[in-house]
Amino acid sequence: MSKVEEFEELRPLLFSIAYRILGSVGEAEDAVQETWLRFDGSATRPTSTKAFLSATVTRISIDVLRSARVRREEYMGPWLPEPLLSDPYQDPARSVELADSVSMAALLLLERLSPLERAVFVLREVFGFGFDEVAAAVGRSEAACRQLLVRARRHMEAGRPRFEVVRTEREELASRFFEALREGDVAGLQVLLAADVSMVGDGGGKAPQLARAVSGAGNVARLLAAVFPLMARIDVTFAPHEVNGQPGAIFRDRDGKVLHTLALEVLDGQIQTIRSVINPDKLAHLGPVADAWAIHHEVRQARRPTE
Repeated sequence: MSKVEEFEELRPLLFSIAYRILGSVGEAEDAVQETWLRFDGSATRPTSTKAFLSATVTRISIDVLRSARVRREEYMGPWLPEPLLSDPYQDPARSVELADSVSMAALLLLERLSPLERAVFVLREVFGFGFDEVAAAVGRSEAACRQLLVRARRHMEAGRPRFEVVRTEREELASRFFEALREGDVAGLQVLLAADVSMVGDGGGKAPQLARAVSGAGNVARLLAAVFPLMARIDVTFAPHEVNGQPGAIFRDRDGKVLHTLALEVLDGQIQTIRSVINPDKLAHLGPVADAWAIHHEVRQARRPTE
């Protein structure tokens, strides 16, 4: 195969590695493109193209993450990963690890790790690379990588939920949630929410967002039931769609432009967390983005009683 063919065959894997290290679609795509430039500019062909490209995209992603950490610490409001509608890389032998590691909850847990811990965890636990390959990718000894993995596992396991939900139950629960949301049914929403449910929005100071996370089944249900009918009145629509491997939806304005995404975290038969991304910078990869401030103004106007 030519260099281009080899690279394109591995592109889904490279993107999936970079996205899990960075939590950003745009930054992951940039890392993959930089990997291609280095591969194309190399005078020699590596013994293993997969190992070379995986190591290269990992090192680039680690460097990007180190600088991104500073920006994220100064981020306005809660920071959430950029929504991913479908993972381009599939491996039936590691389907569980791939699905678990791309959820919003897992990516937020990965944020707790150091860049090196995160890279080692992603390469070893998610993609099953050998310790020799992991060590070569991150520039550490195999022994050091084993220690990094132990620390990473400890952090990840401490934050993981104790109860898992089978896919069919999760999808059925999500279907009931979106039907109740469409109808503005407070009681119908509340019965699906965990008592300590939390709703978090990421606007990054570039779009209207919640002043703080909203907690409690009653509070979240009342807020959702109050806001969506007003949005529907100005022709905002939504379509259920998997977001980061979890039940979710994409909201659009009357022109079909993306307003925000919603992702549901389902645990033990109830919705535990609702995460909304409305920051336009994090939605651009999904298509034309709506003017969230204009929508916010229209919703406020719709709330006023007609004379």
